Formats: sequence, C-alpha cells, structure tokens
Amino acid sequence: MDRVSKTNYYLDIAQTVLERSTCLRFRFGAIIVKNDSIVSTGYNGAPRGRKNCTDIGSCVCGSGSHGKDSSDACRAVHAEMNCIISATREQMLDSTMYLCGVDAVTGEIINDANSCQTCRRMIINAGISKVVIRSSPTCYVTYNVRDWVLNDDSIGY
Repeated sequence: MDRVSKTNYYLDIAQTVLERSTCLRFRFGAIIVKNDSIVSTGYNGAPRGRKNCTDIGSCVCGSGSHGKDSSDACRAVHAEMNCIISATREQMLDSTMYLCGVDAVTGEIINDANSCQTCRRMIINAGISKVVIRSSPTCYVTYNVRDWVLNDDSIGY
C-alpha cells in the first residue's frame, strides 16, 4: 500500500473538518499548517450564537460562495475566516492553508473551488504564503499568495 502524500494527508484532514459545516449548499473545511504542525482549523457556518442553516432548515446563500457568485448574501462565516480567527498571526506567518469543499447535497468535491475576495484579503493579511485547494480526491491546485498581491484583481483598470 502506497503512503499518502503530505499534501493529500492535510487535504484529507480539511475534508474531515468540513463535516462540521452547517451550510445546506456548500460544505468547506480549512486547516492552517506551519512546520508540519496544524495550528488551526475552520469550517463554514453561522456566526457563534446565531442559528445555523441546518437548524432553521433553509439556506439564504444567494447563488453561492467560494468563487461561485456573491458571498455577501451568505450568512455563514467562511471556513478560511474561521481558520484565520482561531490562530495567532505568528502561527500563520509563512504557513500553508489547505481547503476542501463539497456539495452539501451530493457530497461531491467542488472541483473549481476558490477563496472569495474577502477571504483572499484575510489570507494575505494573515501572512499565509500558500493555499492548496482540493479539486478531486487526489488532485489539488496550489496558489502562491504573493501572486494574489502582485495580480490584484480587485482593481478595475
């Protein structure tokens, strides 16, 4: 039996974290790893103290989030955000975030998932250096956060 790569090992953990998600449309899990130690985990769900979509039985996500359309309509705190607010800046400097998302109905991996603009800004300011996003059970895409800074797509030229 082959040993799983470290990248897929961490993505598997992020995929386990998403099982705590309370969104009825998209379930996301994220972990931050620095020096081969997990420093934080996060999943998408309503802010603390508010009712979860699973509790009220409906989802008020507009057309979706995580690169799908506008995330402003979603009442959830994104997995990346929860992961970042649960760690210290020192823990996040030069770290890697691993992210996995699945369709909440089918359980299929979202193969074109990406962080929304707000999450990207938070990732940049947190000092995270790479983001690895699962695109299939064994495949992933790696983003260098420095590229998000240099290629600022929030500026309309």
